[in-house]
This record gives sequence, structure tokens and C-alpha cells, in this order.
Amino acid sequence: MTDKRNIRMGNQTAFTAQPYELPFDFALNNGFDAFEWFSDKKSWGQGWDIGDADKQDRRRIREKSLTRGLALSVHCPAHADPLSDGFSDVFFKHAEFACDVGASNINIHLFTEHGLENYLKSLIPLIDITAKARITLSIENTTITGPADFNQLFSMLRTLPAKHVGMCLDIGHANIFHETRNDFLRYIDRLSNDVPIIHIHAHENFGDVDSHLTLFSGPSKSNSLGLRGFAARMINRRFSGMIIMEQWPSPPQLLINARLRLLDFFRE
Repeated sequence: MTDKRNIRMGNQTAFTAQPYELPFDFALNNGFDAFEWFSDKKSWGQGWDIGDADKQDRRRIREKSLTRGLALSVHCPAHADPLSDGFSDVFFKHAEFACDVGASNINIHLFTEHGLENYLKSLIPLIDITAKARITLSIENTTITGPADFNQLFSMLRTLPAKHVGMCLDIGHANIFHETRNDFLRYIDRLSNDVPIIHIHAHENFGDVDSHLTLFSGPSKSNSLGLRGFAARMINRRFSGMIIMEQWPSPPQLLINARLRLLDFFRE
């Protein structure tokens, strides 16, 4: 059985939460053991960006996290494609923030528009930066990237010194992907056992839109077999890492219930 101590579960910054520190303080005050900083600031000013945290803020985040035993992850902007102009500067700034606050993981999205070989080439500098910083690098599935993409990418990655690189499994995105719509477990089952899942984003939807519903408030509200099956599969894969709930519900106390119930499935 998976040792619960190897699994940390918490929440994330959310553009709907004001001030932006609110979700972080919520994690600290409710005994969560993981938190993710996501640069998702909107054009109208809501949300958070690494530029909002000065040196003093970063020092305070690091100290509070160390004191409370809170593991941290940093999520690069969702639109940040390693093949796009200016990405290197964006990633370096997020890596710098990760080091400043003591984060152990940086997350980016998988983009396949220019081919997986070109994407892999663009990863090499990121792999080098994170390896030197002793930070893991997780690559997340979007609503349009499938298991075959990850099987191929990690087959190619095995030719590089990149043992600290793994997949961020987003179960909500897997539930939207056209080949596994409303069946995210089938998405997981199509992933090769050689694809290392090192980070998880947890939210629900009804297969129509990426609605980021809190766990146990979507399809699993009436039938939790999907989430039970998810936990069983992660146990079989010996998952060890952070599970991040990507929402700020009303009331936010729903996150407490979701965390406790999902962790119970990992104990079964």
C-alpha cells in the first residue's frame, strides 16, 4: 500500500481569490502539506504573477512553508510554450522564484503543434536549469494532448539525462480529451508504465468544458468510483508527489473535505 507520507495534497493560487495570498494562508491554516504558485494573472488585474512577490515576500513564503512543512510547486503560465519567443526569460524568472521560495517542482504544459522532437529540443535548457537547481520538472497534459503524446515524449526523454523530469497528470484535462471524454481512467490506462507521473492536478468536469470543479462536487458527487479507481492506479504506479486542487470554491472549506476524502481512498 502507498505510504500516505509520500503523498502531499493542497491547493493553488486562483485569480478568483483576492487578495492573492488568501489561498496560501488557507493552506497554512488548515494543515495542508502542498501548495502551488500559478502565474495566472488576468489582463484586468485579478490573479497572481511572480512579479507581485518581492524579495521580502519570497523570504516570508519560504519561512512559512518550511515552518509548516508545506511543499511548494511553481506553475508557469498556461500559454507559455517553450518554442515561443521570450519563453526562456519567462522560465528563468519562474525558476528563480522557485529557488527563492524553496519550491521543489516547476510545471509546464505540453505543446505538440510544432512536433514532439522540436518540443523536446526546447526542453533541454529547462532540463539543465532544473537539474542544477535540484528541482523536478513536470510536463502537464492539456485538453488536446493525449496518452500517445506522453508515451512518445518520455520514450525520447529516456535518451537524455532527465531522471528528474516527469508528467503532471491533470485528471480534469484527461476527462475532456476527445479520445477519453468522460473516462479519465481510460486516459491513465493508456499511459505507458514507463511514463513517470510525479505531479497531479485534481479537478472535475462533466466532459463538456474545463470547469475545474472541486473534487466530489462534479460526477463523483453521486458516484465516487472514478476517484477510487484513480487512487488505486496511482498506488499501483507508486505515485509519490503533490496532488494540487486547482480551484478556489465557494466556500473554500470544500477543499478541506475534498482533500480528506481523496486521501482516504489512498489509505484503503
